[in-house]
Amino acid sequence: MDIWAGLAIGFFGSFHCVGMCGPIAIALPVFTDSKWVLLYSRILYNLGRVITYAAIGALFGLFGNRLALAGFQQDISIFFGVVIILYVILPRKIKTAFAKTIIYRAVSDFVKGSFQKVMKYKSSSSLFVIGLLNGLLPCGFVYVALAGAMTTGDFLSGAGFMALFGFGTFPIMLAASLAGKFINVKIRQKINKLIPALAVLLAMLFILRGLSLGIPYISPKLSNFPAAEQEINCH
Repeated sequence: MDIWAGLAIGFFGSFHCVGMCGPIAIALPVFTDSKWVLLYSRILYNLGRVITYAAIGALFGLFGNRLALAGFQQDISIFFGVVIILYVILPRKIKTAFAKTIIYRAVSDFVKGSFQKVMKYKSSSSLFVIGLLNGLLPCGFVYVALAGAMTTGDFLSGAGFMALFGFGTFPIMLAASLAGKFINVKIRQKINKLIPALAVLLAMLFILRGLSLGIPYISPKLSNFPAAEQEINCH
């Protein structure tokens, strides 16, 4: 998948991010009267999120590369497309039950506990650390983006995909950290209703990519047998 898709996913999903991570951005400590220092600290906070997304994206891209070398590049793309669609149509009760699992709660509790400790240190560097931690928070939309990072099948591409995802969320999250509740709740609710449609659209792109129909950019011709091709090209 083109890594620039990460930027689009991040931008359109950023309204969802305001609902999930907005309270954290709004609650960031104010330790200066200088507007420039305030802006600088908020930028550092958001850069922290981007760096964490990029690091995780690199790991997922590397894992996707291993699967691609094993001949599963098409299969993994179709698999994630189907998983995303199933997630969208799953009843809310099942999604809530997933949020109560041990691993999910352990990660969430660790991040929230770290937030409380770092919040005490009112400095620009502390906001950067908060941003790094923020990127670790469990989030369904981040999982969708990570699926895209994995289908890139490359360490650097996975990192780039998630970095662009983070930068896509940057404008809205920066505005939220500076201006608080700048988006009307009703408007935010209407925008959030579009998120499942965006997720399904992304899932369809994953599936089309996996089908390898030979359509440029949308469904390029792929091969599930990279090792065999490499052997043939050597002669």
